[in-house]
Parts: sequence; structure tokens; C-alpha cells
Amino acid sequence: MLFNTFILGSISLLGLCVFYLATVDITEKLSPQGCRMSWMSPSYIVQSDFNASWTPLAKRYSLSLYREVGWEPNQIQGTPVLFIPGNAGSSHQVRSIASSAARQFYASPYAVAPEFASRELKALDVFAVEFNEDLSAFHGPTLESQITYTSNAISYILSLYPPGTSVIVMGHSMGGVVATSLLPSPNISVIITMSTPHTLSPARFDSRIDKIYAQNQLTLTSDLTPIISLCGGATDMMIPSESCILPTTNSSSEVLRRTIFTSALEGAWTGVGHREMVWCHQIRWRVARAALEAAGAATPHAKAVILDRWLRDGHTLPPAVSIETPGFTLTDQERYRIMPEAQHLIIMSKYLRGSGTFLLPLPPARKTLLKATVLVGLGSILSVRPQNAVPLKASVYMCTSSEEGPSCSPLKPDLLKLIPNPMPGTTFPVPHEGVDESDGAVVFEANIPLIVGDDPGKRWLGVHIEDGDARGWVVAGIGLRENVIEGPSTLSLLFKDAEVRWFDATALGPRYIFPKVISSALIVYKYSPMTTDEEKWCSDPLLHPLISHTSQPAETHYFPVSPTSDRILLHTHFSAPYVASAAPHRSLEFVLYSSGTLGCNMAGFTIGIDWSATIGRWATRYPTTLVTWAVGVVALVMFKAWGTADRGAAMPSVGDSLSHYGRHTLTRLLFVSLVVALLPLPTCVYLGTGGDLYFAVIAPLVLLIASGLVCVIWGLLVVLMWPIGTISSLIFGRSRIRENTGGVRRSTLISMGFIFVLIFILVPWQVAYLGCWFIHLFNCASSMRQISRLRSTTTIAAIPLIRVAATDGTVQEDKSAEVQIHEAQRESIQKHRMDNHNHNLHILLLMTWLLPLVAPVLAVWVRTLFTAGWTTPFDGDHDFLNAAPFLVLVDFASWNMGIQFQRQRFERTFSVRWLFAVLAGTAFFIGPRKAYSVFDAAKITVGLIVMIRVGRRYWGGASWSLDDNRGS
Repeated sequence: MLFNTFILGSISLLGLCVFYLATVDITEKLSPQGCRMSWMSPSYIVQSDFNASWTPLAKRYSLSLYREVGWEPNQIQGTPVLFIPGNAGSSHQVRSIASSAARQFYASPYAVAPEFASRELKALDVFAVEFNEDLSAFHGPTLESQITYTSNAISYILSLYPPGTSVIVMGHSMGGVVATSLLPSPNISVIITMSTPHTLSPARFDSRIDKIYAQNQLTLTSDLTPIISLCGGATDMMIPSESCILPTTNSSSEVLRRTIFTSALEGAWTGVGHREMVWCHQIRWRVARAALEAAGAATPHAKAVILDRWLRDGHTLPPAVSIETPGFTLTDQERYRIMPEAQHLIIMSKYLRGSGTFLLPLPPARKTLLKATVLVGLGSILSVRPQNAVPLKASVYMCTSSEEGPSCSPLKPDLLKLIPNPMPGTTFPVPHEGVDESDGAVVFEANIPLIVGDDPGKRWLGVHIEDGDARGWVVAGIGLRENVIEGPSTLSLLFKDAEVRWFDATALGPRYIFPKVISSALIVYKYSPMTTDEEKWCSDPLLHPLISHTSQPAETHYFPVSPTSDRILLHTHFSAPYVASAAPHRSLEFVLYSSGTLGCNMAGFTIGIDWSATIGRWATRYPTTLVTWAVGVVALVMFKAWGTADRGAAMPSVGDSLSHYGRHTLTRLLFVSLVVALLPLPTCVYLGTGGDLYFAVIAPLVLLIASGLVCVIWGLLVVLMWPIGTISSLIFGRSRIRENTGGVRRSTLISMGFIFVLIFILVPWQVAYLGCWFIHLFNCASSMRQISRLRSTTTIAAIPLIRVAATDGTVQEDKSAEVQIHEAQRESIQKHRMDNHNHNLHILLLMTWLLPLVAPVLAVWVRTLFTAGWTTPFDGDHDFLNAAPFLVLVDFASWNMGIQFQRQRFERTFSVRWLFAVLAGTAFFIGPRKAYSVFDAAKITVGLIVMIRVGRRYWGGASWSLDDNRGS
């Protein structure tokens, strides 16, 4: 297939548009947000005593104490809490959580609420560090400075309290990384992180951040500090939420180390954006309440119980759940009722009065796996209930026949959690409002034990109800544990959706498992209800059909279902690129909860792949890969071009090189990229998919777009150089072609030495690289103008011709030997200048694609100058050797008139051009996970090229050992 740069660039831009459009509706369709805005009356008391005597960083950062105006005194009086903002964050982000803590603790201004006064709990003194909106996600030394300052801030805060006091730490975004970097510490009692990328840095441009992450991974696997990580899910577009999942711990199971997605957080059930995490009311009041009560707990276990109560997702049983309630025997037939076989227990509110026991007959189960499902609306089962529950309580028992009557013993739940019960016909969650604190229904599930040995007689599921006051409802029933759908597979869903009919249209909580359908962060499935033409037989169900999609131990999403539902998108953050996973792919499975009304105008459902959302997921996972692969493409283009020049031919232009790459190299490379994507490589290299068949197509797709972007950027550079060259010609006139000066000028050496000193003391080396790129761009633009003039010159003036006699007696004019020498010299000069010009343009293209890898630190430096002051020292990035190879090469290219890159004799064994192949390999395989390694490889490549092919000529000497058989 023929490609040229225009077609390739157009395909790339079209692909980017498709990816962009696929990500537009992610927050609305994939994981909608329903957050109520929070309000407060903030004030911030700067801790001026925390000054340079505590840390030199006090000149750069600051510490404040939050106080709710008109509600609490300014003096410290309770438990210290420290809030750490994230990348470009502010200490003022603490106001939502701190305000909620104050208004929960105080029933009215300065009056402690009775529920806290009776338990002798203290208010929270919420401190916050101010990092002046530093861009800590891009720069390791900045992150290290924040860690150091925060550690000293904790020491200062605790100096204000009695000995033995500990602090609760809250961190948002990269602030959570700062918080976990403080461990192990006896001064920290609890850590709560919000939208924190724990396992994968969102910006992988600095190796020092990777070192911090590696140290944190070791700490988190062994430290005993209770840690809760709150993740916003797909709504968070700033970090991939799979990186928000805490690593597993090697310590005792008693350690609380839990990841909670807000879509599963009981009482919230919503996706939450990155910035919204700190002010979303459904989140902030629970975080504040958990901190208020955890502060009064004396032991880690007591803290874990409190944190689980207020920040609970239902994936594990509550620590406080107890089934040690003694059993009983029902002797009075008037106090219990036996339900008909195969019939659910449904008790509506008007029938819920007082107490009673209901027995549901169990079928003989020697082989069939059954489960009991009990749903309670507005009330409670054991310790699980909505925030403002009615008195209604339900208990579940396993009952067997005996001589006195049914003998019942408590049935241990396998699942006990609160699920949403949205109103039919409304958007869930409600935009800009979300759910109310009192919403929800309690679901109890327990596997029915199989009959082993002798027949025990009749068995019943017992549901005991207490304190009914005509509010709430209760539904209970027996059903299959799971419905396994063997037919559909991920491969079959690529071509056709699968239809599934109800196994039991009245089931309360059927679990559907698709063992051949994989669950991954890179694929999104769509659930669509299948309607029926039968007459509607259900009018007002107590619990409308609700999908509970649990894709991993930390993530659940809830979706209301109705015959008119639009496509429901089932997604996960489990098994994601560049994030190591201890387990293989999970299969797709979900539960459909209802009060027995699944068959209400619905005959079943269809499952298929939602390509729009799937492509949107790819777009949010591979932007760094796209950049590093573009560098790899440029490196391969240069490898081919240098091969042509090494064989003695003219150095091709960038346009010719890209055209050759598109026509010949790309098609083969697309196939190779697909094959490599099928190899079981580690998740830290290449695509990060471990050779998964279903995602191998991503490799050629990313490669195609990266190749097109290289062509687009080259076109933009050409457009940019034209006016620069024109302006240069007008300002400086026609440059005179001067002979080789015999090496670098002394003034240039002085200037370069000054630049190196400046880098070593004051500015980061990235500034020098950016300046070097600008200089090379200007030189290439000027050279392009001169080359165009050189091409238009076709004759050499003032060279006489010689008359010679032809064989037929006529007289002809011939060129003298002097003319021939001049023309040969002119052609040689033209060839060298053209080759050098093309070499420089290739280098310009490479340096341009390296800019995105150094730009983040430049942004950090500029931000630091404007926020912390011009005299603030900038830590790190003062190694001038990172920029030195480019500075020397650009300077040499600006005055050299001879062959720019002379091939040496020892390169017959190993040509230096193979360094570009090494650079390409680094960009394709290591760069996507460790983008900083690409610039390191480029720096080494350029440095070795300067040492070998420029060598002593830079100082005016001769080449090392010129290969006379190769021109350039």
C-alpha cells in the first residue's frame, strides 16, 4: 500500500479526532457524576511560628490552620489533622472537608452535638500545607521537597499537643503520594488518600519520581498504618484510576489497607472527578465523619471498624458484624408463618408492624447450589443500614425441623451491604445533586449449605422482623447461586452481540457469569434490555431492577435498568496497561437485584462490545506511548537515512526519508508491531498488555498515528522555518560562505562554559536544551534559505573558455582545466552543504520530538519562579551533561563547512548509526512506562555521535581514523 506524508498525516489527524470524540462522553455515559455542592465559611490562620528555624523550606511553603467562621474558636482544641494538596493544588482545598467536620461536631455555633459530647470525642484541628500550586507530578525533587516540608510540618503540629498525640493525614492526588512517603511513622495514626495514583505516576518523565514510587511500594507492603484510598473511577480524567488501587500488603490481615471506588461507596454511588473529590458532599461528609470518630479510637482495630462504617463499599463483611446471637425454637405457631414453596416473601410497608418470623421452605439441595437473598428497604440487617434508617430490623436464620418446632440458628452472610434504590424514570445519580444520605436498601446474601449425609428433614430460610412501624419493606427468596453463560466469548462479541434470556424472571439477585468474556480496563461492554410485547404485570416494585457490576475486589458500579434504558456501559479498572496485577483476567459477571420484577416488560438482555467507549479507554491510556513511539519512528527514519549516506550516496531530505518510511518501512513495521504485541512481555514494557490477543491491534494503531504525527510535525516545522528564514535574510542579509575556521571559536567556548556554569548553579538543563532547539531551528531556517539560493546559481562568472579545433576543421569552445576544477569544487561544496543541511533537518526533527519529554520540568521551573519567587532555588536538574551533547552538535553544525559526520574506519565493524536503532528500541519497548529513558537514550546517542563522527574536528584537529571508502 502506497503512503506519502500527506496521506499518513491525514490518517493520523483523523485517528486523533476519533479518539477525542470517543473520550468526550466518558464522564456522562461511562461513570456519571452526581455530587452536591458544598458550602462553608472559611478562614485560614497561617502558622507563622513554623518558620526557617524548623525547615529552610518555610521560605517557599507555608502551613495554615482552618477554622469555620462563626462555628468554632480559633484556638487548637482537638485532634490534629493534616491535609496535603496535590499537583497544582492549594491548601484552600481543605475547606470542604474541614467545614463538614466542624458542622457535624457542632450542632450550632460553639455548641457540641450531643452524639459527640456523650462519647467524649474531640473536634478536629485541620491543618493544611500550602505548596504554591507546585507541579509535583512532573518533578521528583519538587515532590521530595514537599515530603521534607510535610514531615517537618507534622513535627511542628505535634509540638502544639500533649506527648503521645498522633495526626490523621489526608492527601489529595499527589498529596497522597507525599502522605505515604512519610511512612513508617509513629506520628501518623491514619492516612486517607483521595484520587491518588499509588502504583503508577500519571506523568512518567522523571526517574526520581519512579524511585519515590518504588520506595512507597516497599513501604506499603509492610507498614501497619491504616490506609484508605478513595478513587473516582472513570470520571477522573486526570489519572487512570487503576493506579489509585493500593498494592496488597504482606502483613497480617488485621491491617486496614483498602481501596474504595466512589461508585461503590455506600451512600455515594457516583463517579467523582479529580478536582471534585475534595468538595463532593457525598464524599466529604463521610471523610470528615470517619476522621472525627477515628480520632477517638485507641487501637488500630477500633480505627478499622470506624473507617469501615463510614467509608464502606460492601466488598467485605463489616468488622463489627456478629452472628453469635443465640438460636431459638419456634414453639408458638402464631408467632411464625410458613410461606408456600417457591414463593418469595414480600412485605410492604403497611404490613410491617411489630415483630414476626417468616419461614421460606428450602428445596432439597444435595447438588444444586442455592443462595438466600434478603432485601430490606429503609431498615437494617445486623449493623448495615442507611444513614437515617427507620427502626425496622431484620435477621436471617437457617431453620430445621425438630419435635418442638422449627429450630433456628443465625445464618452467616457471604455478602452484606447497602445498595442504591433509585427512583424509576430519573437519572442516576442525579446530576449536581446525587443521592441522599438516607437512600438505599440493605442486601443480605448467604449460600445455602448442601445436604450431606442423612436427610435432616425440612429446612427453611427464616427471616425475623423486629420494630416494624409501617415504614420500609422486606423481600426474601431462594435462587441459584449463579447463572453461568458459556456461549458468548470476547472473540464472538467482536462480531455479534449475545442474547441472554431470563433463567428466572422473578429472581431477586441472579448472578450472571460469562467465563469466556474477559474483563479489562481496555474494553467496555454494553448491556441492553430486551423488551417483550407481553402485557405489563408489575405496577410498583419495591426495588426496581438494578445491575451491580463488581469487576474486582475494590470496584462496583450500579446501573438502574428499565425497558427504556439506553445502553449501560460495563467497565473496570482491573488488568490495565503498565500496572502489575497479581491475578489474571477476571471474567465478566454482574448481579441483577430487584424485588422479583426482572420480567416486567423485559425478556432478557444483550451483551456486546461498546466500541466508542472502548476506543475512548485506549485514548486515555496511551498518550505517553504515542509520544515515545513517535521518537522511535524518527529514530528509525534517521537510521535508514544515515545508512544511505554511509553507502556514499547523498543524504536524503527529511521529506524523502519520511516518504520512503511510509512506502516501504511502515507496512512491515505495522506487521512486526502486531506480532510483538502478541508476545507475553512484562506489563512494564511495550503496550503493557502482556501479549493479550484482544488488544494486540492497539500496537499498529498507535504506530500508525505516531508515524502520521511525525509527518504532521515535520510539515509544521517547514511552515515555521519559511518565515524565520525570510526574516533572517532581511535582517542579516545574504550570509557569506566562510572557510572552515579550524575549530570552535574561543568566544563560543567561553559562552558555552558560561552556559554550563549557569546550569550548574541556577537554571535547569532543560532551559539550555530548549534554547539549543531554538538556535538549531533558526540555523536550519537560515540554511534552507541559503540552499535555495545555491540551487538557483547555475554558472560561475569570469571563467574564460578555450577555443579548440575539431576534427572536421571547425573551431569549438571547450572548458579549461581551471573551469573544470572550479565546477568540481562547486559541486563538492554543494553536495556537502546539502548533505549537512539534510543531516541538520533530521536532527531538528528528533530534537523537536524530544521536547515533550523535557517540557514538563520547564513548566515546573517557570511555575516555581512565579509562585515562590525569582530567588527560590530550583532543586535538581543541574547536570549540564544532559544538554552538553546537543549544545556541542548544534554549535558544530552552525559553522562547519566540511563533511559534518565523517565515518570512521572502526565503524566497518559496528556503525554508529545503529545507535538510532537502539534509541528506537528504547522508545518502543521501555519508553511507554519510563518515558524519561527515551531522552537518556537520545542523549547517549547524540553524545557518542559527537565523540565519534565529530571528534577532534570540533577543536580544529583531524578525524580519529577517517574511512576513505565512505563519504559521509
